Amino acid sequence: MLCAIYKTRRHAGMYLYLAKRDDFSAVPQALLERFGTPELLMLFNLHGDKPLALADNHSVSQQLQTQGFYLQMPQQEQNLLLAFKLQNNLAAKR
Repeated sequence: MLCAIYKTRRHAGMYLYLAKRDDFSAVPQALLERFGTPELLMLFNLHGDKPLALADNHSVSQQLQTQGFYLQMPQQEQNLLLAFKLQNNLAAKR
């Protein structure tokens, strides 16, 4: 299954996958407004040998078939200082 992957300049790491290139009819208007102007990044074969970097090919394919789109959210950056403080019971101490 070939899909179109779009990026946005508004949110780094946010990608919109569509079953058909430039067919945004299944995407809710509110999501499109938040996403901003979609920029075609690439066409990708979900049933090919290459895996997606941050999503499961099979899950994306299923969601495209049922929903018509898949939204990949940016990865949350880990706050290493906070994690260290919590691990060492330093968060409450000041």
